[in-house]
Amino acid sequence: MPGRSLTGLRAAITAFFALDGFIFAGWVVRIPDIKHQTHASSGALGLALLGVSAGAVLTMTMTGRLCRRYGSHPVTVVCMVVLALSVALPPLTHSAPALGAVLLLFGAAYGGVNVAFNSAAVDLVAAVRRPIMPSFHAAFSLGGMIGAGLGGLVAGALSPVRHLFGLTLTGLLVTAVAGRALLRHDPPVPAQRRPASQPDPVGGPARRGGGRGLVVVFGLVALCTAYGEGAMADWGALHLQQDLAASAGTAAAGYACFALAMTIGRLTGSTLLARLGRARTVVAGGTVAAAGMLLGSLAPSVWTALVGFAVTGLGLANLFPVAVERAGALAGPSGVAVASTLGYGGMLLGPPAIGFMADWFSLPTALVSVAALAAVAAAIGVSTRHAMSG
Repeated sequence: MPGRSLTGLRAAITAFFALDGFIFAGWVVRIPDIKHQTHASSGALGLALLGVSAGAVLTMTMTGRLCRRYGSHPVTVVCMVVLALSVALPPLTHSAPALGAVLLLFGAAYGGVNVAFNSAAVDLVAAVRRPIMPSFHAAFSLGGMIGAGLGGLVAGALSPVRHLFGLTLTGLLVTAVAGRALLRHDPPVPAQRRPASQPDPVGGPARRGGGRGLVVVFGLVALCTAYGEGAMADWGALHLQQDLAASAGTAAAGYACFALAMTIGRLTGSTLLARLGRARTVVAGGTVAAAGMLLGSLAPSVWTALVGFAVTGLGLANLFPVAVERAGALAGPSGVAVASTLGYGGMLLGPPAIGFMADWFSLPTALVSVAALAAVAAAIGVSTRHAMSG
């Protein structure tokens, strides 16, 4: 595929990553308003929000099969259309069960589009033979930051119905433009995979069954990373406020520091991967994240904890992109589905696990588990360094 076509394809895939983060963050900032509208208790709201997770996990594996059958590009477009349409539904509900039902659809579309566009990105990374996967995930992070910031600005001026309907219109418009570019191209196939007589050093072993265990191992790296992301989103601010007596505004800055550092880490991730390679990037990232989270969870002062949160974000930034890219290179869309499902499982596991540990011990002690799993990711990078570099 000509270089200009690959550049256009990269821009289209990047647009879908950014749009996904933008839509999801826009929904998240309106959750308090939706809770008030549905008159749901905290417990009922929690059960309704599980619809997002349940829908995502249920569809991720199925989306891998759909990508193999129909191609990742059409599946990406269809799932994004469903995601854009479904984000307008939550403010139309007036009870927790109804909210849970529409969030099941929203979560299914969210999980599906994540597998599909990650599969498309894996194919492009293999074709250009450059470590550009972090740039796509940086687009997701940037889209999320813009979506959250814009949502905060319009929250007082626009009702949830108008705001989320605006997200629908934006999503459909971007999908119409980026989707045309995406559908013009078949997924690129690396040259070394075209001749059937030649060995396939990247994809062959897994497709013959030899690399399935490695796919799961890479999925565990994604799990360790997403566990930390979920923990920081749900418990970071509470730790600053409850344990370090930070003000509400300063506590809110905790996750902002983490998210900004992760975005910066992903924007520079391609350069880092080119210099260090995948294995060293995972080992260094896991080690840095473990050190950062030990500082963030056990620090005696607010500002030291904020530094720790930022260091944690830098360390975790490129672990998920590398894990998904390696799993996809080994097993195609099925590998992406496995790694994404495990990663999403980590995001689900983190907040409640830390809640239980906080009850048993303390919140700072519970947050040390983020450092422990980051260290596990680093250890996996050491043990799979040859497969990481393949």
